[in-house]
Amino acid sequence: MAGSDQINVCESKKVVPLNTWILMSNFKLAYNLLRRPDGTFNRHLAEFLDRKVPANVNPVDGVFSFDIVIDRSTNLLSRIYRPAAPETEGGVPLSTSFNLLEKPVSKSDFVPVIIFFHGGSFAHSSANSAIYDILCRRLAGLCKAVVVSVNYRRAPEHPYPSAYDDGWTALEWVNSRPWLQSKDSKAHIFLAGDSSGGNIVHNVALRAVKSQIRILGNILLNPMFGGQTRTESETRLDTKYFVTIQDRDWYWKAFLPEGEDRDHPACNPFGPRGISLEGVKFPKSLVVVAGLDLIQDWQLAYADGLKRAGQDVKLLFLEKATIGFYLLPNNDHFHIVMDEISNFLVRSRATTTITTATTNYCCFGSMCFWIARKCKKMKFVFCC
Repeated sequence: MAGSDQINVCESKKVVPLNTWILMSNFKLAYNLLRRPDGTFNRHLAEFLDRKVPANVNPVDGVFSFDIVIDRSTNLLSRIYRPAAPETEGGVPLSTSFNLLEKPVSKSDFVPVIIFFHGGSFAHSSANSAIYDILCRRLAGLCKAVVVSVNYRRAPEHPYPSAYDDGWTALEWVNSRPWLQSKDSKAHIFLAGDSSGGNIVHNVALRAVKSQIRILGNILLNPMFGGQTRTESETRLDTKYFVTIQDRDWYWKAFLPEGEDRDHPACNPFGPRGISLEGVKFPKSLVVVAGLDLIQDWQLAYADGLKRAGQDVKLLFLEKATIGFYLLPNNDHFHIVMDEISNFLVRSRATTTITTATTNYCCFGSMCFWIARKCKKMKFVFCC
């Protein structure tokens, strides 16, 4: 059924929690309505169908949020999430006074600042989409972090490299805000994203290598990578779990420069035209791969490429997880990943204190990635 746009409903319902299946199926239906065969996109309908929520300066689940335009030339907006202070100052709750929204996060404690890039295959969703508002609020609360969710420009109206440019602008903005600094008078920056957002994480981090901006870690959830060659997982999982090869091809064509194929470095970072990371001081990475994502082979190849280049990388392979499993706390995979992200931040905090400490990421080398690729008899999680 390669190249088909039809989903095997019975197959996906067998292993996916019901409310996750309903959520992802609704997305699939909407996405099919929005993509046009000529490569254009019904943006007006997309905005209508995308359930958005406003920022809320009154704490929700212990976290408040506010929107700020960080680049007026492109109208680039970010939504900031901060854990609410447990006490009030001068009788005024911190979260209800606009003048105090940019209060310094801390002078003595380590406070992570997570720059988050939403998913949607470069074309869908936004920083104020309800599903990502909830996810970023959870990250801020669970990790005791400030989360900066970036409303980057989307394809096909704004193809490569617009999303990367906006990601870089957001990184520079965060790094220049004194109120985001904490221990040692630094902004302790992490990059995170899912799907296309994970792709943006890699490419923003790549730009940062040549700058003086230090990124402590990258968190990539089901990152969107690909290539010209069809892989085993693409063939095996095509049409089975919400996404088809035809879907992916459409999005890459909408995003990549005109005339380029999927071996472009934006799609295939360690492909024939990829940029070598050997000898490069690249941030440590946490790569999360769902075993029912049809592009898992490209995600595993990405993690393997980092390892082969001598980079610190931790791979979390969840055999029975599908795309979007981290959007709803209704499965074990969600809690495993949230715990892993929190631990990743803690480990990074330790290495900022003891800079000479060694890490134990992927201590078994490329063998871990070979096992994750070949072993299909795991219970549901493989972590190296």
